[in-house]
Amino acid sequence: MFTTLDATTARERLHTLTVIDVRTPGEYATGHLPDAHNLPLDDLDRALPALREAAGRGELLVVCASGNRSRGACELLARHGIPAATLDGGTTAWATSGGDLHRPAATARPRWAMDRQVRLTAGSIILLGLILGALAHPAFELLSAAAAAGLVYSALSNTCAMASLLGKLPYNRTDRAALDTTITALRQG
Repeated sequence: MFTTLDATTARERLHTLTVIDVRTPGEYATGHLPDAHNLPLDDLDRALPALREAAGRGELLVVCASGNRSRGACELLARHGIPAATLDGGTTAWATSGGDLHRPAATARPRWAMDRQVRLTAGSIILLGLILGALAHPAFELLSAAAAAGLVYSALSNTCAMASLLGKLPYNRTDRAALDTTITALRQG
């Protein structure tokens, strides 16, 4: 099993923790805990040996935006015998409680947080379904209904299939060199 730390406790112990941010690179770029390593959830399996080494030197704190993905990551780590803690409420709770978020230097094109990408995609699907339903055939309104149902399910289950799919787009993926650098940094401590 894994433990949960609230933002205040995590801030007090931050200097002793190795922070693993499991959000996409785009989300990570919008603001992350100080000294956090970006290791997207989809790449966690590849980094298990390095995470085991890092956990041997000190406690791992796994974070995401809300705490949902980090809990899933902690469950995966626990199945592999790697102890870790999750940040209750994620970076949102961290920032709300006054915690500092670090942002990388400005890049040529700004990154969008995953929740913003989901809102744009869901809204576009709903709008497209309504427009096509009015102009072409009423059956296209089923697109709008499907997107709305997905949003309701997402809220009730606290999961998001659309975010998982968007996370696989090249824009949201960690490039191989960045992932290798993160894994090397975890191994070296």
